[in-house]
Amino acid sequence: MSESKRYEGGCHCGQVRYDVSLDLSQPLLSCNCSICLKTGMLLSFAPAEQFNLQKGAEHITDYQFGKKAIHHMFCATCGVRSFGKGTMPDGKEMRAINVRCLDGIELDGLQVMKVDGKSF
Repeated sequence: MSESKRYEGGCHCGQVRYDVSLDLSQPLLSCNCSICLKTGMLLSFAPAEQFNLQKGAEHITDYQFGKKAIHHMFCATCGVRSFGKGTMPDGKEMRAINVRCLDGIELDGLQVMKVDGKSF
C-alpha cells in the first residue's frame, strides 16, 4: 500500500519552493555517484505530475554531465540542489527529490538504501 503524502520543500534561501507527493515509507536512495556523494543527496522519486514548482523557476540553474540524462537543478542564489529532473526506464518523466530539503522531515526514522551509482 502506498503511503503517499504531500510535502513542501525548497532551497536554503527560499527562492525555489515546491510541493510534491511522496511515499517516504519506501527506502530513500543514498547514491555514491560523484555528484550525489559530494552534495549529500538523499533521494525519493515522484512522477512529474505529482510535483508542483510553486516559485523560483527563474532562479533555477540546470547542470548536466556524463550521459546528460539527468537535469541536476539547483538554486542560482544559494546553490542548494533540492530536486532534479529525468526520465524513468519506462520513459515517464520523474522528479528526484532531495528529502533533506523537505520541510519538517526527521531523517532518523526513514529507511535508507545504498545505491552504487558509480557503476552506472
